[in-house]
Parts: sequence; structure tokens; C-alpha cells
Amino acid sequence: MGLRRHRQPRKTGKFFLLVLLFILIAGAGASFFFFFEGSAPVADLSKVPIHIGKNGKFDIRITDTGSGLRQITVSASQKGVVKELYYKTYPRLRYTGQIGPLEFSQTLEVDAQKLGFTDGEIEISVMAYDFSLRGMFNGNAANATKSVTLDTKPPRIQPIHSEKYISPGGTGIVIYNVSDNDAEHGVVVNGMFNRGHIVGDGRKDVYIAYFALPFDTESVEELKLTATDIAGNVRTVPLATTFKKVRQKRDRINISDGFLSAKIPEFEQYYPDLPGDNVEKYLHTNQVIRKENNTKIFELCQNPISERLWEGKFSRMAGSGRAGFADHRTYYYKDQPIDKQVHLGMDIASTRRANVKAANTGKVVFADYLGIYGNMVLLDHGQGVFSLYSHLSQINVAVDDVVANGDSIGLTGTSGMAGGDHLHFSMLINGVFTTPKEWWDSHWIEVTITEPLVDSKF
Repeated sequence: MGLRRHRQPRKTGKFFLLVLLFILIAGAGASFFFFFEGSAPVADLSKVPIHIGKNGKFDIRITDTGSGLRQITVSASQKGVVKELYYKTYPRLRYTGQIGPLEFSQTLEVDAQKLGFTDGEIEISVMAYDFSLRGMFNGNAANATKSVTLDTKPPRIQPIHSEKYISPGGTGIVIYNVSDNDAEHGVVVNGMFNRGHIVGDGRKDVYIAYFALPFDTESVEELKLTATDIAGNVRTVPLATTFKKVRQKRDRINISDGFLSAKIPEFEQYYPDLPGDNVEKYLHTNQVIRKENNTKIFELCQNPISERLWEGKFSRMAGSGRAGFADHRTYYYKDQPIDKQVHLGMDIASTRRANVKAANTGKVVFADYLGIYGNMVLLDHGQGVFSLYSHLSQINVAVDDVVANGDSIGLTGTSGMAGGDHLHFSMLINGVFTTPKEWWDSHWIEVTITEPLVDSKF
């Protein structure tokens, strides 16, 4: 009995030692889990371009799913010379869980002149550490690099011909050389960019850019050639022109209950949520939907065919002119003015359901119903030149069809915001409505486009 009483403390002591050892192991495991987590940060350099210009900007993004970001260093190096672009450390917010931020994003700039780099290859590097105690207490690390080409020289651009005179609603051209065929280049007029296209007569370094002034232009504040290479370097050359104002006609349009009763059901088929009574539905269509329609047309004109498809003057449909380009219309209902809009085309009427022909060779980019324009066809003639045919009763073409000058594309009608059977015809340059009268005039075509192209060869 004495021996058994003497052995009991040994068993109890061993048990407590095992419990203590378990606690120590569990604590060590928990400490390792909390303080030595192994999820490394991830650096994303996909937004760093492969070409960087004189003041090249790029975005980097770093993420972490564990303890959070502790330190970030971004550098650029060339031929052994390393320059720091960005450095940041984050304070410890707590001792467990998420200690630092889980995401970092920043737009950085490589100022080549300030850094002393020369054109050629440079390497962008990112080092990021988290708050883990792994890596000899330095944390899990992300190390990412990307080689890019530094190019600080903008392309050369030389005007050969530029428009001498331009009016609101008028079209002009610029013919020019550019040293870098991969650059994005063209003409900027009052903030709008008009892309240039190879002239198409066999010359590989001569381009033409068409541009137009909107009908409501008050002056030409900005007219310049611009070229931007793939590294982001920009060259601009200012151009001069003489701005000539034009007189704009004003017209009165009477809206009757009979017109509303005939038109509103048509619009409700395509726009079932028109609000209010017939007058309110008409106003919504003539204002809100008109704006949406013109935005759609502008978008359709933003990726023109680079090849010139058209040749010579554009054909005018036979018939009497019923309304002109940029006519300022005031709409009256029961002798009260209810709306004002501008007519962006020419209305031509001959006989009911008259044959509508393509005014020049082009590719169909739209052939469907479009709000106030009704059944409409839009042709891309290349290099930013488009023609539009609307209020049709029948469409005879489909998108991607190529039609020649004189091919039938549909029949006149009263679809859309039309009170009587006629064709609404518009010309557009890069989505800007321009007067068709210029494009119907063979002399204007010769003087404005043909002769400058010929002269540019010498």
C-alpha cells in the first residue's frame, strides 16, 4: 500500500506535463497560424504597357489574402542603373488577422529625362511584403518584373494641304505625311478627333482626314493635326482656316391631333413606355428619343472603312426639296409653340413609294427602324464619309451589303417623324451631320477634294 501511495504523484505529474506539452504545442501551432501565415502577395503588371513614352504612365495592382500588405517598392532599371519610382510602408493596425490593407493600386509615371534613362529597354520591378513573420520575419514576398521599351521621340507629321475656308455644316479635308504608320493620327477640330486614312492612290505615307463643323458652330477655336504613337508620345501641328458664317432658315411646323393620332401608335410599338397624353408622348419622342437616335448614328460612324469606296459627286434623288439642312424649326400645337429642333438633312419628295437609290458606292452599316428616322439605311462610303436615308416604307438591303451608286436600297414612305411620303437624306462626316449640297456638287468635289489630292503628289 505504501508503494502505491508513492507512485500516484508521478502519474499525476506526468499527466500535467502532457497537458502542458499539448498546450505549448497548440499555442505554438496557433502562433504559427496567426503570425506565420504563408499566403504571399500577388503583383499584377498586366496594365504596364510594352512601350512607354517620355512621360509614360502605367497602373500596378497588388493584392494579398492573408495578413495584409506591409511594404511596397516599385523601381525601374536600365543597364544596371536602378531608380526608385514608388515606396510605401504601412503601419501595423493590430497583431492578428488582417494587419495591413489587402489591396493596393496606383498610377505611376516614368519621367525618362528626370531618371536619366535613354531610349531602349528598361525593366519595371515590384517588390511587396506582407505582415507575416515568415521569411526570417520579413514576410511573404511578391517579386514581379516586366521589360518595356522606352521611346521618347514623338512621330513627325507634316501637312501638305489644309482647308482654307469652312462654314457650319461644311466639310473640310487635311492631307499630310506622318513618319509612324502605327501612330493614331488625324485632325482635331474644336475638341473632336477625326481619324486620318491612307489616301489610297498607291502612296504609303500620305493620309487624308475629313472633318466637318456642326451646324451650330460659332467659331473655330482649335484646328490641328495630331499624331500619337504607341508609346504615348504626341506631336501636334496647328492649322489655319477662315471661318465663314451661314444664314440659317427658320421654319414653322404645325402639329395636329390627326398627325398625333397617326404617329403615336407607331412610336408606341417601339417605345411602349412613352409617358403622358399624345402631346407629351410626341414631345418625348421629338426630344429624348431624337437625342438617343442621333447618339446611335454617331456611334455607327465611329469605325469607318479605311478604304475610299465613293467616286465623284453624290447623286440626288429626283424630286422637289421640302426642307433644308439646319432649318431651325418651331413646332406649334393649337397655335402655341411647344418645341424647337433643327433639321439635319434634306427632305425630297416625288411620288409615293418612290425608289430610293444609293447616292454613291458604300457598305450598309444600318438597315432597321430608328425612332424619329423610321425605317433607315446608313451607308459607309469609307474614310469617315456616310450617307443616311430615312422615313422609308421598305428597306431592300441588309447590314454588310455593298451597294453601288444607283442601286435600289428602299422605297420612300412616312415612317418615323414624317407627315408625308418623302425621303430624308443626310450626309455625315465621322458622325457629324453636314450639308448634302456640297456632296451633290461636282465642282465642290473637284475643288475641295480631287484637286488637292492631285496637287499633293507634286
